[in-house]
Amino acid sequence: MFSKNTQKSDVAIEQHELLENAQKRIKQKKRLFSHFVVFLIGSVFIVLINKIFKQWEAYDWYIWAISFWGFLFVMHAFNVFVTHKFMGVAWERKQREKLVAKQKAKIAEIQKGIESDFPLSNFNKKKED
Repeated sequence: MFSKNTQKSDVAIEQHELLENAQKRIKQKKRLFSHFVVFLIGSVFIVLINKIFKQWEAYDWYIWAISFWGFLFVMHAFNVFVTHKFMGVAWERKQREKLVAKQKAKIAEIQKGIESDFPLSNFNKKKED
């Protein structure tokens, strides 16, 4: 009876984690798409400023501005599609487990130090006497 409840809760927790991860991915992709739209509109605006309004027309600065912004967009896309594959949910879980194991080892080491410096048997003997 208890095993069924724990099994259901484990499944529910896994499903909840999968849902959260899916929502994070959707947000990442949505932000990337928004970045792309802003990049296109901004690029057109930058070209218009340079050509129509003839601001600093002698120097084609818009090419450098759009190139830099394009580089930032490519980095954003790389982060969403490539880096996420290598450092995704499984990588985060492994890192979290490593950190928890390190913390548990430190706590055990500190507890051993405390028990060796202040053994419980000494305290019990003093109370009994």
